[in-house]
Amino acid sequence: MNWAPFLGKAVANPASAPLLFFGIFLSLIVFLIGQYLFKISKGFFLFQPLFVGMVLGIFILWLMSKWLGVSLPDFYTQAYKPGGDLLFWFLNPATIAFAIPLYRRNDVVKKFWLEIVLSLIVGSIISLFVIYYVAKIFGLNNSMIASMLPQAATTAIAMPISGAIGGVPAVTAMACILNAVLIYALADFLIKIFRLNSDPVGAGLGLGTAGHTVGSAKAVQLGSVQGAMASIAVVVISIVIDLVVPTFASMMGLH
Repeated sequence: MNWAPFLGKAVANPASAPLLFFGIFLSLIVFLIGQYLFKISKGFFLFQPLFVGMVLGIFILWLMSKWLGVSLPDFYTQAYKPGGDLLFWFLNPATIAFAIPLYRRNDVVKKFWLEIVLSLIVGSIISLFVIYYVAKIFGLNNSMIASMLPQAATTAIAMPISGAIGGVPAVTAMACILNAVLIYALADFLIKIFRLNSDPVGAGLGLGTAGHTVGSAKAVQLGSVQGAMASIAVVVISIVIDLVVPTFASMMGLH
């Protein structure tokens, strides 16, 4: 079905300004709604802005695609993706900004650099085997397994890796965001359970590794050392995942 009349000439040219604004404004509106719900709920984890934005955004795109009588993938690709890709571009400099808290506490990094790097590398490799075999137990196909493998990296790094090994970047992004939301919600509980209250290095590494940018934001709230450790965790894990996952996926016959 030719649905260009519903969105005007903009649909015929996905790079046009109207569609750029549509993707940007939809993302902004659902995120602001999430922020508002998170504020009035006094930090209830299900109203974490990224999670609300993701779920509400998908729901709105689904409703609009039904109203226009087109498939959701087509509507997402042609109507939302141009603006969404522009926002995604900003994830790269945002990720690089993690170097700031890291620089401020480089004294701690210099002191524990070997322990930090080795623990993150070993933990990342072990997590790949765990993700792979758990996914196999649940009967996921190769495409879905490939989508799950890079989730230890932050979203900006994980999505391109997922696409390169035969995964679905959108599924990878959802997995990364769900990880982040759960870690943000359970951070205080996990720190208490694993007795990390007196270990800011361990707490920061754990939050950055499992919670990515959202976990790092929580770490910054706990202290400067935790924030610096979370930052280095995000960077090191992303590098390790970028280097190891393609080889691991090939070894396991995923692509």
